[in-house]
Amino acid sequence: MHKPSEKSIYSLSQKEISAFLVSFGQSPHLAVSIFEYLYKDNHKQNISELTWLLLRQHFSFHLPVIVEKTEAQDGTYKFLMEFTDGKKVETVLIPFFKRYTICLSSQVGCAMKCSFCYTGTQGFSRNLTSSEIIGQYLVAKQFLQKEIVASALIPNIVFMGQGEPLHNFDEVQTALTILLDPEGPALGPRQITLSTAGYLPGIKKFNLLPKINLALSLHSPFNETRKSLIPITGQYPIEDIFQALDEVKLMKRQFITYEYLLIDELNDRLEDANELQQLLGERKAIINIIPFNPFPESQFKRPSPEKVEAFKNMLVERKLRTMVRTTKGSDILAACGQLTS
Repeated sequence: MHKPSEKSIYSLSQKEISAFLVSFGQSPHLAVSIFEYLYKDNHKQNISELTWLLLRQHFSFHLPVIVEKTEAQDGTYKFLMEFTDGKKVETVLIPFFKRYTICLSSQVGCAMKCSFCYTGTQGFSRNLTSSEIIGQYLVAKQFLQKEIVASALIPNIVFMGQGEPLHNFDEVQTALTILLDPEGPALGPRQITLSTAGYLPGIKKFNLLPKINLALSLHSPFNETRKSLIPITGQYPIEDIFQALDEVKLMKRQFITYEYLLIDELNDRLEDANELQQLLGERKAIINIIPFNPFPESQFKRPSPEKVEAFKNMLVERKLRTMVRTTKGSDILAACGQLTS
């Protein structure tokens, strides 16, 4: 029976497993085989029963359990995953043209209280551990390969589920190190995108993370409007956020994505487009328009497709790189801003 106090094997980097093995007189080189077994389903033939017994005596191999699964009409799956303490989060498996994307949660609930987000209505419960973050990915990936496409490419990751990832910096940092390990899950830096609501202490430390993509939930170029959507804007205004973003070291041909939740008659005006041009015109930026996804008792309305297209055209005319995100899974409350547990 798994004890919640046990350290998870999935929270250990390859170097940490190697150091553990050495401390018990085992070969450090076995860490590669152990990592490949954990993350690539390789056989454990190189590893003795004695080594496995040692690992199982000191670490838990527990993964989250899917307690509920829902499929949307577009093929998106939403999983309610339960951890050893009974806490639950939602994880989403999203189909795209060539490769699936897994939307991970980083916290149980969220402390940001964004008015457009269903997660914000449930409050903050606790941070997820690195092993719980990685566990969501592994369980969703296993489902993909066993139930949908056996030969599926390694899924991409977006940290856009429940919680503010940079509010749980250390555990997310550990998870990223493991997810990017070539002997482990072996994701590439451009396959992972972290989205932040603008949590400034975390943005200032972003360069300490492994190289990945960064997205900011901008939603308005005006502090007052943004504050009505993202309350922490009162503490961390747009000017301070952008000063910190300008210090983020980008890879070649890499842009910061600015997510822009388009809400009917709130932030879809000509003056919004003009201010976005002032704010982003000189920066390496891509604007990702996300038509608002309604949820129960929401105060906002989704704009019509015509309004979405009109606002996109305004931005394109102002030489801003702009795309409209296709809504996935909204019929099962699995789209952006709709997750809760």
